Amino acid sequence: MAPQERSAPRRRNPRGQGQLLKAQLVDAAAKLLATLDQPETLTLRQVAREVGVAPASIYSHFPDLSALIQHVLRLRYEELSRLMDEAARSAPDPLADLVARCAAYVRWGVGQPGHYRTLFGGRMPDDLVPGSAHGAGAEPLEAVVVSLAAVTDDQATAERQWQAGLLLWTALHGLVSLYNDHGNMPWPPLDDLITDLISLHTARPAAEIAPLLPPCGDDPGSAGTSSPSSGL
Repeated sequence: MAPQERSAPRRRNPRGQGQLLKAQLVDAAAKLLATLDQPETLTLRQVAREVGVAPASIYSHFPDLSALIQHVLRLRYEELSRLMDEAARSAPDPLADLVARCAAYVRWGVGQPGHYRTLFGGRMPDDLVPGSAHGAGAEPLEAVVVSLAAVTDDQATAERQWQAGLLLWTALHGLVSLYNDHGNMPWPPLDDLITDLISLHTARPAAEIAPLLPPCGDDPGSAGTSSPSSGL
């Protein structure tokens, strides 16, 4: 092993603290996925070096790199869903519910660009992260579909409601991705973009939507994310 690849000395966890090491491995993998220029090149050796353990230590918790990455994805999706639900918890009507969910989604994605890329960057090879690994991402999308349907045409078929929600999510995703990738552009205020985007998809005037945006300080989606290991 090359000198630069040696694991840093690490004190052995006391008996019964195996979950601590698991949490450290998940945190390290999440950090590397969010910060590497090429996250698809992540290896178990890199994760082990980040934590300061021998690579063999990982196999007590995850059978391979794919299992570790899929665990990170599941926890991140759960986190995003929880933030969106918390943002909409006190919404007094369907439109306020939709606005709160969309704002939480966009603010989290812009505030955590590396973690957003981990979920939606699409750079992982299928043999490492199969499409089924993103199953947990259906929950926030379905919440947007239901919320939008409650605001718009109640007579629309389920298929049309799904399509309308998918188009709204596509617009939210495009906004976050372009905002993150081209931050040097003279963007209008983010809340103005969120307001106008929702207005386009609900046929409601922007003046009705803007007051419903949660203040950034009160919006769970604008807060720093919790550690992905919190779901262990």
